[in-house]
Amino acid sequence: MFTGIITALGTIRQITPVGRDQDMRLVIEAPDAGSIAIGASVACSGCCLTAIAVGTDWFAVDVSAETLAKTTLGAWRPGSRVNLERSLHLGDELGGHIVSGHVDGVGTAISAAPQYGSTKWQFQVPSSLARYIAEKGSIAVDGVSLTVNEVGREDFGVNVIPHTAAMTTFGGLKPGDPVNIEIDMLARYIGRFLESRTPEPR
Repeated sequence: MFTGIITALGTIRQITPVGRDQDMRLVIEAPDAGSIAIGASVACSGCCLTAIAVGTDWFAVDVSAETLAKTTLGAWRPGSRVNLERSLHLGDELGGHIVSGHVDGVGTAISAAPQYGSTKWQFQVPSSLARYIAEKGSIAVDGVSLTVNEVGREDFGVNVIPHTAAMTTFGGLKPGDPVNIEIDMLARYIGRFLESRTPEPR
């Protein structure tokens, strides 16, 4: 589990194919990487991955072809910047919201505009995800915990303060860029429960 509070920015150092199933091994430069335990979970721009090797300033993860196809990770290249968060420990401060690191889908940045000292970002998402996004609810965008300010049929808006932009990949995000989206866990399970109770049409 994670909180959506980014603790470091990493950089993709190396990408290597693994096996015959189009899996990939990523080597990610990260500050204080030497303290990551092998087998530990690290959220990489919202996607929970397992550290399989660690150096003083890097760690490596394997990514399945399924994950590459269903997230933005398939578009990463050497030099790509990555939001990093270590997994939550019991007793840690929960500064954002409960984030699983299981990406629900890929959205697209539509626009960015200054608003009252912050930046208002608008994102387009598949309608299958938009139905679970609620105004003033929580959402994770590339692993960053944000509060939803408005919701449309296939889009939503959030405000990003300068500190968040400086400490995450939002500082380099541009309209048209894809982003990993994880909807609020509670909304996901409530939606699933309600769907299971809806009678099928006769």
